Amino acid sequence: MQRRTFIQALIGTALIQGWSRLQAANQPSFRFLRPPGSLAESDFHAQCIRCGKCGEICPNRCIKYFGTENGLESLDTPYIVPREQACILCMKCGDVCPTGAIASIPREAEPILEKVSMGKARVDHSLCLSWQGKTCGVCYRACPLPDVAIRIGRLEQPHVLEQCVGCGLCERSCIQIPQAIRIIPNHSRG
Repeated sequence: MQRRTFIQALIGTALIQGWSRLQAANQPSFRFLRPPGSLAESDFHAQCIRCGKCGEICPNRCIKYFGTENGLESLDTPYIVPREQACILCMKCGDVCPTGAIASIPREAEPILEKVSMGKARVDHSLCLSWQGKTCGVCYRACPLPDVAIRIGRLEQPHVLEQCVGCGLCERSCIQIPQAIRIIPNHSRG
C-alpha cells in the first residue's frame, strides 16, 4: 500500500510541476491593457466575475477576453491590444461592471486623469518620423487629451506628459511599422 501512495504522490508532483511550467510558458507574447478604471491586477482577478458586460457595451469593440494564453487566472477576463483597437475613453465599461473590478468613472477630463491608469505612452525617437526630421503629428491628433497627455514640439515631435492615461489611441494611429509610440501597460502593478 505504501508503494501505491508513493507512486501516486510522484505522479501528482510531476503533474503539478508540468502544469506550472505550462502556465509560465503560456504568458501572452503581446502587450495588453486592462480597460480604463480597472483595479490593480491581483484585485482585478479577485473582483472580475467574467460576465462580459464590459465588452458588450464597448462602442469601439476594443475589449477582448483571454483564453488560456495568460494562465487560468486570467481566463475570460477583459483586455485591450491598443495597436489592434484602442480605447476611446467612453467609460461605459465601468458603468456596467457589476463588481467594481472596473470602476465607474464620469466621462470628464478631471476624473479620467485622476482615476484612469492603463499605462503610459513611450516614444521611440529612432522610429518616429517627426524625430527624424519629417513632420507627422498623427499621435498628437489622435490623443483625446491633447496638450494634457501629449504635446508637440518642433516638426510635431511628440512629448508624452505625466498625465497620459494609456488609452492607446496614439499607438493605434501611428503610421510607422513597427510603431514609434507604444503604451507600456500598468497592469503589472499590484
